[in-house]
This record gives sequence, structure tokens and C-alpha cells, in this order.
Amino acid sequence: MSPAHPPHPVRRFGTPPALARLALVVPAVLTLLTGCSPAPDTAAPVSRAAAGTLSPGTDSPGTPAPGAPAAKGSAVPTQVAIPSIGVTSSLMELGLNADRTVEVPPAEKGMTAGWYTGGAVPGEAGAAVLIGHNSTRFGKAVFHDLKKIAKGADITVTNGRGKSAHFTVTDTESVSKDSFPTEKVYGPTEDRALRLITCDGDFDAQGHPVNNLIVYATLEATS
Repeated sequence: MSPAHPPHPVRRFGTPPALARLALVVPAVLTLLTGCSPAPDTAAPVSRAAAGTLSPGTDSPGTPAPGAPAAKGSAVPTQVAIPSIGVTSSLMELGLNADRTVEVPPAEKGMTAGWYTGGAVPGEAGAAVLIGHNSTRFGKAVFHDLKKIAKGADITVTNGRGKSAHFTVTDTESVSKDSFPTEKVYGPTEDRALRLITCDGDFDAQGHPVNNLIVYATLEATS
């Protein structure tokens, strides 16, 4: 699902970041508008192809240029758990669409979150990004209750080796999709950071949420 990249060695939680990851460039002209399907029974389904656009209010995210190549094999994150809101989900890999917008989980897999492979591996230095739907045309989705998360809550991301990275929530914000803080979310950072993104707010005339909810967290420990 991710775009082709040069070969990259397997990475482990806690491994120092590659300079290429810290040098991630985020073009200021791009605005990320993360994907959610129309509210159940309020609008016709939107295909993933039709959603791939940078126009304000669309379903699918625009994206900065991809970062360093993603981890491979058992180092890939495979599960996210948020005990305080009752979320446990496997993670699919999300890359870029042909038009360089970020992929989102398909509507029929609304209860599964995804990891954007162009960002950091959760637990390494840099911004790791997980994307999930709030709802789809099939109903409630994996991040439906993300708005209930509180500062200090634990988010655990586990990789294919069974190694876990435990993150503590530091902040949340709801922002209009036409003013998404792309650099703040995707930009280079020496922190071992995690961002969770879903849709939020009221619905527009087409039945699409007008805001994004962003959860910010930093690494607390690994196990």
C-alpha cells in the first residue's frame, strides 16, 4: 500500500533516528484533510478515488512529502490499544495514493486503524501518525470515542515482535479541515511522538465532518 522506497533496514523501538527522518520536509502549501466517510445514512458513499483531493472539506487527506522509508517485517507496528476508551485495533499500513494524498482505511474496515508509513515508526524519534475513521457509511468506527480521551491517558502501540511502545497523551485539538496544522502534525521533531487523527465536528451539506480531531502523545516507556 505504501509507495516504493529504497531498501531500508529493519528498525526497533528505541533505535536512534536516521538523519533522513529528522530532515523531513513538509511543504507549507499542502493541507492534510484526514479521511472519514459520510455519516451513516446521511449521504451517498464516497469512493476512495473520488476522495483523493486537497480541496477543503473532502474525505481523504492531502499529505506532505513522505519521510524516510518505513520499517519492514516484524518491526512494523501491528496493534494500537487505548484502554481508557476501550479501543484495541490491528493496524494496516497506509501509504500514498497516486495523487500523493495519504491513504485511509477503506470504509468497510472502519473498525481498523492505520499507520502512515511515511512517518516515524512508533517509539522512534519523529512523528508517528495513526489514522482512523470516526464513522463510516457502515456505522460507528474505531476512533468514534477518541474525543473522550483525556490528557495523561495511555496509548500502547505493539509491533510484530511483540515489543510495545507506551505513549502518554499530552494534548488534543479539533481543527477545521481547511486549516489543518500539517507541519505541527507531520513535521520533523526529535521527540518520540505519536499523533492520532480522525474526523470531528458538524457535518457539511454532503454529510462529511468539517473538522479533524488530533491527539498528541509522547513516548513514556517501551516493553
